Amino acid sequence: MGDPHRVGIVGLGVISGVYLDTLADHPEVSIVAVADLDAARSAEVAATIPGAEAMTVERLLARPDVQTVLNLTIPAAHADISLGTIEAGKNVYVEKPLAVTFPDGRSTIERAASAGVRVGCAPDTVLGTGTQTARAAIDAGLIGRPMSASAVMVTPGHERWHPNPDFYYAPGGGPMLDMGPYYVSALIHLLGPVRAVTGAASRLRAERVIGSGPRAGQRIPVGVDTHLTGVLEHVNGALSTITTSFDGVQTTAAPIEVHGEAGTLAVPDPNYFDGEVRLFALGDTEWRALEPRAGYADGSRGIGLIDLVRADDQRPPRAGGDVALHVLETMTSLQRSAAEGQRIELTTALERPAAVPLTPVEQWKAHHAYGH
Repeated sequence: MGDPHRVGIVGLGVISGVYLDTLADHPEVSIVAVADLDAARSAEVAATIPGAEAMTVERLLARPDVQTVLNLTIPAAHADISLGTIEAGKNVYVEKPLAVTFPDGRSTIERAASAGVRVGCAPDTVLGTGTQTARAAIDAGLIGRPMSASAVMVTPGHERWHPNPDFYYAPGGGPMLDMGPYYVSALIHLLGPVRAVTGAASRLRAERVIGSGPRAGQRIPVGVDTHLTGVLEHVNGALSTITTSFDGVQTTAAPIEVHGEAGTLAVPDPNYFDGEVRLFALGDTEWRALEPRAGYADGSRGIGLIDLVRADDQRPPRAGGDVALHVLETMTSLQRSAAEGQRIELTTALERPAAVPLTPVEQWKAHHAYGH
């Protein structure tokens, strides 16, 4: 593999710690630079990573030895940082969503193609043994022809635990753009790309109250719909229903269920890498758990960037920009459909990402390419 792939990180908020747990000591990656609007935070993080230097965003993007930028800024800044990275001739791996508007997402992918650089994007949770085992079961015919799926995410809202939840309720936020990427990405891995959507949305209240941290008790305005439900028409003919909500308290619904002519799969929460996949086939009297049969075992956030580093001309990144753009168009089209009251046909086409063979943790962390 040669020298480690040199990475710079922009944005050192809450999620960065999880990425650093995966990447900081990975033999195929070397984190050489970090940047954040808070210079003290940059210095603090750099001090924990041997060989990393704290610097401004501008310096990091201009630094010639950075090959890929890990963009962990807030969603509203994703497109600007990604486009700046591409302009500098570097690959970018961006936290979800790819951008907060479809035109910005499309511009990111088009400019990357023109510049000859790669784009990767979270979520990479769908590359773990949970979603990938379910996909392998579908592809092996365990439920027969897949006909439909349901995806459900219900929570009272992130203001209960997040100390600065404002962006969740500002344009570009809301439950679909925040949590939808996990569920839509999983449905695409399970059932393939989407051709059209129909959506409906609502908003429970105009204000939210911060529940923790130094701003506890403060009220923040709600500028987006907080409950969105819709139907995805997959290219293969399957129909998925999806609900993402900041307006519920709890649910007993499986995060994802896939129904086929010969059985039903209960799929674990796509916000996590693993979890139990359960099958109820025709003739069964109870659910049975499936052993992990595909995916990166014990995966953690950042495996998508490792997958991108290992990608080549034969196998593109599984958490690639093409997937992220299709997911973004699906989500923003659901929002548009809800606003306009009409079915929306998608403009992006997508090849279903390559499946992930069952890859033990010691192999995806090892210093050689696995999972092609």
